[in-house]
Amino acid sequence: MDVPRATGRHRLKAMRAARRALADHASYADVILLHDPELLMALPRQARARTVVWDVHEDTAAALGMKGWLPAPVRPLVRPAVRHLERRGERRHRLLLAEEGYRDRFRDDHPVVPNTTYVADEPPAAPDDNRAVYVGHISAARGAHEMIEAARLLAPEGVTVELIGSADESVKPALREAQRDDVLRWYGFVPNDRALRIAEGAMVGLALLHDEPNYRHSVPTKIIEYMARGVPVVATPNPPAVEIVEPAECGFIVPFDDAAAAAEAVLRLRKDADLRTEFGRRGHKAAREQFHWPVHAARFVSHLESWAGRAQPTPIMEPAADH
Repeated sequence: MDVPRATGRHRLKAMRAARRALADHASYADVILLHDPELLMALPRQARARTVVWDVHEDTAAALGMKGWLPAPVRPLVRPAVRHLERRGERRHRLLLAEEGYRDRFRDDHPVVPNTTYVADEPPAAPDDNRAVYVGHISAARGAHEMIEAARLLAPEGVTVELIGSADESVKPALREAQRDDVLRWYGFVPNDRALRIAEGAMVGLALLHDEPNYRHSVPTKIIEYMARGVPVVATPNPPAVEIVEPAECGFIVPFDDAAAAAEAVLRLRKDADLRTEFGRRGHKAAREQFHWPVHAARFVSHLESWAGRAQPTPIMEPAADH
């Protein structure tokens, strides 16, 4: 059953549709798995009688504080309300955490299973074109203005910046202006699997996130997705990004809020085919060894089966023990 996407302040229609879908399917479900904490509020009575698992994928309070659609005067009030929702969710449901850094938000200990991606056995073709890509939602906090400015610097050099994803209303005018000026391509929302196919073969993948609380302990999945496809990375120095990119030697870390540095890193990769090929190879290798989803999937499924009463969970282990 398709459910409409919640965008900006237009969320009620999506919430109602999700509630109907949960009511329709709850009767035969062993486990109901939710990623969005908003859906915890949409649970119908039929679903509450089932085992509900909240798969925690972000620091919700910090993330909402960056939402452009949320009025600024309301943002200071959001954090305590979200923390209350999280405590209630912890009391009522099972929790899986996608990051070790999320443990401090909860009273009890909960299993951690990283949110990763599928990585092909063989490395893809070497990155050899003139595209710099970004895959994901586009907002000021995710580097929208820096990417637009970098695109203006790169266009005269023959490099095309492609932004693949939906965007906050606050940055859409700047994106449209840059498109009219023919300095970048903005695709809008594209399903993730198709978006990543577009990104394949790119010279570089951008992850110019700002220094925000939600990004200081959340692994940027887009970086792993770039690496999985052999695309070199240019990222800002949020700790999780540094911890992935620098040991793998698969890209450049550039300062926050510095479009010129990002453009310079892209041009360096453009001028050095051997370097970008090596970055792509190293990134794919690290992604395959550390972030291939089947490495973690068995524990994920094991916990769900245990909570459904079918099996005992696999013991929680450090990621390195899986290799």
